[in-house]
Amino acid sequence: MRSTTIVRTDRDVRADVLDELAAEPRIRPAGVDVTVDEGVVALRGRVADHPARWAAERAAHRVPRVRAVANDLVVRPPGRPATGPVDPPRPAGPTDPELAAAVVHALEWEAFVPPGRLAVTVSGGWVALRGRVEWEYQRRAAGWAVGRLPGVRGVSDRIMVRP
Repeated sequence: MRSTTIVRTDRDVRADVLDELAAEPRIRPAGVDVTVDEGVVALRGRVADHPARWAAERAAHRVPRVRAVANDLVVRPPGRPATGPVDPPRPAGPTDPELAAAVVHALEWEAFVPPGRLAVTVSGGWVALRGRVEWEYQRRAAGWAVGRLPGVRGVSDRIMVRP
């Protein structure tokens, strides 16, 4: 008996992320632009409040084969006039999707970090790491591998150590 491998393309991942966003009651998916490059999801556009921004991020992380999420959603309540550009000003350096891809690669190359245990989110150059590891040295290794990357403004370490 042969086993078949299902290959999910970035297009498939994007469609699944859009489906997750559509199923989330706090989000208007029409205001969210989703792009996927090698499993790194970039969310751009406007949402009404911070819970909607966080819900969109969590929805993207629920999709299989999502390696990282670059959350560049801007909070702008409905009816509020635009006072500036849709996208906040960015410092020189890599974009959030580029930085998210670099974080994923750095974690893959860090021998002490177990693969597939951490969820990565990048927003405005800040990296959030969530997940569980078995040892404190693994948590520290993840923070060290990510914190030294060019363009990282800071790291929010939300990694839990659970033996």
